[in-house]
Amino acid sequence: MRAYQDMVYSTAARLTGNDAQAEDIAQEVFLRAYQHFSELRAGASAGGWLKTVTTNLALNHLSRYVKRWRLFSELAESGTGEPGAPPIEWEVPETQFADISTEQRRQIIDDALRRLPQHQRVALVLYHFEDLSYQEIADRLGVSLPKVKTDILRARAALLALLKANGLVRESL
Repeated sequence: MRAYQDMVYSTAARLTGNDAQAEDIAQEVFLRAYQHFSELRAGASAGGWLKTVTTNLALNHLSRYVKRWRLFSELAESGTGEPGAPPIEWEVPETQFADISTEQRRQIIDDALRRLPQHQRVALVLYHFEDLSYQEIADRLGVSLPKVKTDILRARAALLALLKANGLVRESL
């Protein structure tokens, strides 16, 4: 448990955007791990198993307890995603965060992620942190492929705006 508690908790926290929910999910993950201890102890894939269970429990929690996402009303309200809009530059030079520690950088990114709308945060986390393809995300969330692509695009733009507003990313990007 000690070896994987940070990974389990951070995965749940990034997906849910809520510390209390992440703690509940982490507790449930380790209860399930205890139930399957004999299988996990012998295998080298315990970390992967824990990450998969954490992701699945967090997604189940979100789909069960939070309102379903609304694509068309969000399109109208946000004003983004219009045809012909310039592409969003997402590459951040390594020197951009050179003066802060890895832990501070992680905290800044996590705080910015928590400020994103849930549907954007979940899609972005599954793509960038869980390395799922667009199609895998669409299948897991039960939404269309274009919705996943739109949510990730908007999440990147919103995250970039949050980082710029906090002075962490220069306007020249």
